[in-house]
Amino acid sequence: MPRMLDVSDEVRAEIGDEEADRLLAGENAPGSYDCTSCRTPGDSEHERTSTVLFIGDETAVLAFAHATCLPSQVVQVTEEQLRGAVRSIGGDGADPEPEKVVPEQAVLGVTSGLVLIAGELHPALVVEPTAPIVRPGATGTGDDFLPLLIEQGFLPVTGLTEAPPVRHGWSVLVAMGQLHAVLQPGPDGGQPVAWWQAHHPLQVTEGWRAAANKHQQVLMFAAPVGSIGRQPREDLLRDALDKAAANGRLVAAALPLAGT
Repeated sequence: MPRMLDVSDEVRAEIGDEEADRLLAGENAPGSYDCTSCRTPGDSEHERTSTVLFIGDETAVLAFAHATCLPSQVVQVTEEQLRGAVRSIGGDGADPEPEKVVPEQAVLGVTSGLVLIAGELHPALVVEPTAPIVRPGATGTGDDFLPLLIEQGFLPVTGLTEAPPVRHGWSVLVAMGQLHAVLQPGPDGGQPVAWWQAHHPLQVTEGWRAAANKHQQVLMFAAPVGSIGRQPREDLLRDALDKAAANGRLVAAALPLAGT
């Protein structure tokens, strides 16, 4: 049965006309799937579905998303981000194929706010996963979120008394007054790739945007699951940051601003 699939020209160029036509005919496309964006179930027989091709250094991963969540597109990611691929979407009962599995993606909660440091307001992003982050390839159940970021150059924070140093190569993408992504260096110094990308661009306040334009950088704070929570006010967010820092559960870096 034909599926309600969208296959963009750039996806078609990567997977080839023959594979694209098979998908559109329903031969290789799943009926039901978990949306790679919102992680809720979808059905390509009854709702418009986008094909999303994740491309790493050596691996290409074809995933599916609600068309209302993401357009059909090619997304450049690091090979490490694809190593958690575990589930076949190649068809019922089919053996998993390396190019036909959905990558395991950590769900990162991102909150924007202004943080007062040394008498000056700085634009900040606070990142906290919804579950423990395990190092790719690890079989344990620990939380490696902070060690992984420290390996990327983020520094432990014991108190919010001064702005953290700049982490060059990383950046925060803001366009048309909206937050789009946190970018990290690409493999072997190539084009930056998204470390985190908003499902839909997030609106930021005028004060946050003005502070970002003034400093030309954004402070990114990261903490393990359960450290910060969703705080409705900036004063409560600051209290949670201070507590996480005092407990040794906070890392940070200043990321250059990309966009306006």
